[in-house]
Amino acid sequence: MATVQVALWVVVLLVVLAILFDFMNGFHDAANSIATVVSTGVLKPGQAVVFAAFFNLIAIFVFHLSVAATVGKGIVHPGIVDVHVVFGALMGAISWNLVTWYYGIPSSSSHALIGGIVGSVIAKAGSGALVASGIWKTVAFIFVSPLLGFLLGSFMMIIVAWVCRRATPSRIDGWFRRLQLVSAGAYSLGHGGNDAQKTIGIIWMLLMATGHASADAPPTWTIVSCYTAIALGTMFGGWRIVKTMGQKITKLKPVGGFCAETGGALTLFLATALGIPVSTTHTITGAIVGVGSVQRMSAVRWGVAGTIVWAWIFTIPASAFVAALAYWVSLQIF
Repeated sequence: MATVQVALWVVVLLVVLAILFDFMNGFHDAANSIATVVSTGVLKPGQAVVFAAFFNLIAIFVFHLSVAATVGKGIVHPGIVDVHVVFGALMGAISWNLVTWYYGIPSSSSHALIGGIVGSVIAKAGSGALVASGIWKTVAFIFVSPLLGFLLGSFMMIIVAWVCRRATPSRIDGWFRRLQLVSAGAYSLGHGGNDAQKTIGIIWMLLMATGHASADAPPTWTIVSCYTAIALGTMFGGWRIVKTMGQKITKLKPVGGFCAETGGALTLFLATALGIPVSTTHTITGAIVGVGSVQRMSAVRWGVAGTIVWAWIFTIPASAFVAALAYWVSLQIF
């Protein structure tokens, strides 16, 4: 990747902005990790955010940097990225996150970032500067991840119903209150492993473009900073979205929470292993809907689910549009 010499303060500013986005990612997506375990009453909100943040952080020791490599080197052709592209991408993603957080809509920080990169790059060099395979792989999983979450959540619910068919409701509730701690921990681990790497990827992209890092691996400080930032963001939590995820889509009991989290976690582990940046929001929403639909179709509030789907559809184009505007503004600033 060709390097561009720019003032160090610009690079530092953009790194700080990226870390802020990562913090917001954890804040915005805290609901994905804790909504089910809070709504079922297994953990109190304060306990849940600390619990989820811990697993977000230790994901640094579990997953390879496959997703970071996809974002850093697999979305845009070498030589295209500069500080203006990165600024536009981050502003597009942050703006969309703020809007959806304010209205309590579970949307994807991941796809907001990808949309931001797409919009900023197109503003600079046109669509030919994008790596088609990386874009289509990410776009495909907009549909694959919630569908896989739906199927795995449903499948888990069916298996549990068959295995526990002779157990009393009180005993089932007791078992799954304990098991939900395992599933919530696994989901938070997958959340940290996939989402923190997206910010590592964009910082790596910036550092390669400005000559501050090689294409071999991102600097260690970026890895530690991004995992720490997303964990801290999760600790502060996004309570507006927790309410939507935990109760408005469908009413959950501990057994349903366990099945949704397990299905979501399995989807995230698979995507991270394949190096695909997926939406933790899409994944857990699909799993929650799957669990609710197994109980009965009317248990799912399809109107709320429909609003969420529309937010998914608009995420990439909306963040891309803002990113393109921010790219042109940045040309006048630095």
